[in-house]
Amino acid sequence: MTVSAIAVAAILAGCGGGEPDRSVGGLKLLGEQRIPLTTVFKGTVVGGLSGIDYDPASGNWILVSDDRSDQSPARFYTARLNYGLDGFGGAELRDAMYLRQADGSQYPSRAQYAQRGGEVADPESIRFDPRDGSIWWSSEGDRSLGLQPFVRHAAADGGTLESLPTPFMFSVSAAQTQGSRMNLSYEAMSFAADGKSLWVAMEGPVYADGAPATATSGAVSRITRHDLTGTMKAQYAYRIDAVPGATPSSGAAENGVSEILAIDSHRLLVLERAVVQPAPGQTIQFHARIYEIDTDGATDVSRLASLADAGYTPVKKRLVLDLTTLGIRIDCIEGMAWGPRLANGHHSIVLVSDDNFDAFGAGQVTQLLAFEVLPK
Repeated sequence: MTVSAIAVAAILAGCGGGEPDRSVGGLKLLGEQRIPLTTVFKGTVVGGLSGIDYDPASGNWILVSDDRSDQSPARFYTARLNYGLDGFGGAELRDAMYLRQADGSQYPSRAQYAQRGGEVADPESIRFDPRDGSIWWSSEGDRSLGLQPFVRHAAADGGTLESLPTPFMFSVSAAQTQGSRMNLSYEAMSFAADGKSLWVAMEGPVYADGAPATATSGAVSRITRHDLTGTMKAQYAYRIDAVPGATPSSGAAENGVSEILAIDSHRLLVLERAVVQPAPGQTIQFHARIYEIDTDGATDVSRLASLADAGYTPVKKRLVLDLTTLGIRIDCIEGMAWGPRLANGHHSIVLVSDDNFDAFGAGQVTQLLAFEVLPK
């Protein structure tokens, strides 16, 4: 297949022309680009980038910030990324777009919420709709404010089109015995490979499913497939690793699902991101692992109110890459997306990190990593 034919095939696959022929045996690093902390672009502070996606029809990338309108109003960026088999040549931001509520207004910060009302958005994942180039994005909600996690459909300019209903098992409640935990909710999202439904993953367990991951024990997350009206089609249990690099004497230690990416009808990539303080008072470190999971043979757990004592078969998982083996400093990787095919016909994947506006004091930056996908 010629390079031009490869490009056409990629565009057709991205526009709903059928399920793409993807296979992930491994990932080879092509290169890295960084955006410095507190970079200002079009009047906004660039940072908190937690989701990324690519539109093969236009060649544009989008990156969403998880800033709860504290630094700048809730927003996403459009960009161009220049990479190939010879390396990662550059990353150029093109525009800053504000996400807007149903009434057309920008989302308030937590400080503004008491006066303005509305919703405080905590955007975590963003995807192009392969049907028309509109976008879908997820928010973790805010338990402290009683705000629910949600998946929202928006126009290309960020204006709200519709919002999917939040299943009861994921809704927040005043009592910390049911529903989503704070900051462990709708972290990850991917269009299914056929472009007709959405996979949504919880970063960590709901209260009924047990405790979050620790240095010595893992946890369980639910990965749900919804149709585009929000109806639940299936749901599977995913076993999160114990926190890598942590010991019982460590300081802060957490691990969870930060992004998912569909491969085909039953396989997905899952990105686990861990934050570890080796010892109290020491500088935070980050870990990231990418797994391939297979839902074939796993139990549909959508009717199980609790997984804590239930009998079920979780999805199978296979380690594709531990990013700590790359020989470079890894930041807080949270976004993952398919990119264009490379000149040799292989697929590509790009990761992006959330610099947390350096809230941890770890000297963070926005890190973009491009990979060649090595087929099985």
